[in-house]
Amino acid sequence: MLPALAIDRHDDDDNLSRRIADARAKEASSRDGGKREESKAWSVAVEFIGAMLVGGFIGWFIDRQAGTGPWALIVLLLLGFGVGLRSVLRQQKSIDGE
Repeated sequence: MLPALAIDRHDDDDNLSRRIADARAKEASSRDGGKREESKAWSVAVEFIGAMLVGGFIGWFIDRQAGTGPWALIVLLLLGFGVGLRSVLRQQKSIDGE
């Protein structure tokens, strides 16, 4: 009778070890998924702000060189906003498709 109990106990230990390993793997994959989503969000934000800053800087430089006042700054800042918005929408579409 004793050997049968030892075998059952060994099977229970293996089952428990397997369940613990599965739970740890599932937790690690969910943590990595959150980091990936956060990384994508930062990427979208940096691209959007970067497009606006580049457009604004180029517009400011043109205005400074040509003496045209804030017109090139305004136009290129709006253009940068449009490019940034297009980039955000394109990335959002690719994220939704995953």
